[in-house]
Amino acid sequence: MKQPLLSPQLRARLRQYYYLTRLHKPIGIFLLLWPTLWALWIAGAGKPAFGVVIIFVLGTVLMRSAGCVINDYADRNIDPHVRRTRERPLATGKVTPREALLLFVVLCLLAFGLVLLTNPLTVYLSFGGAALAAIYPFSKRYTHLPQVVLGMAFAWAIPMAFAAQTGAITKQAWLIYVITVVWAVIYDTMYAMVDRDDDVKIGVKSTAILFGDADRIILAILQILMLLGLWLLGRQVELAWPYFAGIGVAAGLAAYQQFLIRRRDPKGCFAAFLNNHWLGLAVFAGLVVSYTSK
Repeated sequence: MKQPLLSPQLRARLRQYYYLTRLHKPIGIFLLLWPTLWALWIAGAGKPAFGVVIIFVLGTVLMRSAGCVINDYADRNIDPHVRRTRERPLATGKVTPREALLLFVVLCLLAFGLVLLTNPLTVYLSFGGAALAAIYPFSKRYTHLPQVVLGMAFAWAIPMAFAAQTGAITKQAWLIYVITVVWAVIYDTMYAMVDRDDDVKIGVKSTAILFGDADRIILAILQILMLLGLWLLGRQVELAWPYFAGIGVAAGLAAYQQFLIRRRDPKGCFAAFLNNHWLGLAVFAGLVVSYTSK
């Protein structure tokens, strides 16, 4: 009888690493990927270099995975007390802290290997992205604005994308950066609203706690600012009508997210968080059609 390639013990270990990197929950990859693709398409005037796109797609998967690992390492003593996270591999002890740190380093090195295929400016910028990714998980202990730090980390791929595609960082790159930071605060606040009661009990800080009863109003204001930023971006780059139609769809999805969080119940807030994937896709689809229709 033919022996299996991997032993049951090794398969079980790899399965825990798979759960730790959250590859079975790709929503984080999409939320990081969509603004990166916005940046690549605008930097490449609708025709980004194929090799650069592949590098950033793979890099997105690797760095999101690395971010999940270091986040769970930082929260290994907190996650057991939160209903949503108590079954994570580090929280249950199925993966050790040492293993998690080693996996984080390996993922970062693989991502850095991809960056080395670009140009010096992109390589220099990658150090800032790695620092933000490492700082974010610990920020919730010291500030009620960890969602802003997350946004800064997620958005760092945008100046890197412009640098890789054009060798420079334009004002449009920084506009997309700001839009992405605002968007991250929106969807990660919705995500934090799911755990708000548990976070209050254990002393974890978040914008969901900071905003309190004004959370829906503040999120609505941020959604409007994000949509205005996307509109301004389209005007600056002189995009065609399909892009603005995409913004219209995004506006409808933002309104639907407000409906989902109207009762502030965990299920609705989590659904609103997930819905942001479609918002990012709508903007990207409008962007692609805008360039192809010119």
